This record gives sequence, C-alpha cells and structure tokens, in this order.
Amino acid sequence: MIKVAIIGAENVGKSTLMNALLGRRISETQPTPGTTKGAIKRAFGTVKIPKTMKNPFGGADELVLIDTAGLYDPQHELRGKVLSEEKFKELLNEIASADIVIHMIDAQYGLHRGMEKLHHLLKFRYEKPIIVVVNKIDLVPREKAEELREIIKKRLEQEPIMLSLVTYEGFNEVLEKLVYYGQYAKKS
Repeated sequence: MIKVAIIGAENVGKSTLMNALLGRRISETQPTPGTTKGAIKRAFGTVKIPKTMKNPFGGADELVLIDTAGLYDPQHELRGKVLSEEKFKELLNEIASADIVIHMIDAQYGLHRGMEKLHHLLKFRYEKPIIVVVNKIDLVPREKAEELREIIKKRLEQEPIMLSLVTYEGFNEVLEKLVYYGQYAKKS
C-alpha cells in the first residue's frame, strides 16, 4: 500500500487536490480555513491516471491519500487553528510514515517558514520524496507566479509544479510525479 500525505498551510487546496486525484468528492471543501476537522482524513482509492501514463498503483486497495488539517495559518507564524500541540505531533508522525509527500503552497501567500522547516525535516531527516505544488496560480498575475517559482526553487532546492485546481493547469504534472515516485515506493 502506498501512503501519500498532502500537507500545507490552511486553505491551500489539500482537500480539493485529494478529491481531484480520486475523481470523487471525499473531503469537504470551503473557502474558510479550518474546514478539515481533526488532524487527519484518510481516503483509500485509485488515482485517476490517464491511459497515456503507466499506472504503478494497481488496485484500489493499494493507495491511501492522507488529507491533513492546515499545519499553519498562511498569514501568520501560527500552528493551524484546529491543531492542539498533541494533534500537531500526531500529524507529524502520520506524515513521517507516508511513502510520498505532496507539499502544497498557496500562490497568494508564498512559502510559509514553518512549512519550509517541515519540508527540510521530511526531505533530509526522513528522506521522503516530496512533490512541491504551488496551487491557486489562477489567482495571481503570471509574473508573480514565476517569481514565486524561483523563490521556492531556491529555498526548497526543488522545482515546484505550478497548479490551478480551477483550470487544472499543471494537474497532469502532479500525476506524473506521483506515478514516478509511486513506482519506487511500491518496491520498498
């Protein structure tokens, strides 16, 4: 079974991405931060992979998507509204147990310092493959999105995927990365 944790600040689009990947509404989505109640929501299913891509995931019982509550308030250096310190630690343990991490960043707010620290912890201490996704690029001017891409590339030492879950621009790139890392996770 391949575990994929979707992490990010509050209201970045984690639940929307999970719904899009599974091709059905699993998680509630609202424009209000803190919609995902509790720290963790798991969904079992098959990611909708286009026929042009090889699907390493196999049957529906082989993939678990973990939709996490917002780890941080995107406008402040605060832990997310729904997370107590105990829940925060529980959530970090759940993320550390994942095979693949999707780190989502809101194009309107940029890279949160707390999320940057967590990214490096997961990448270097836990050696997790991380897919960096900048969501909501449809809400910012193209120049700002490109500027953000360069900042993230420098700070996280990784090329982000620019995504809009409204227009689905960049969605196939997310699938391709998931498939790429999925084939290695399955072997381990």
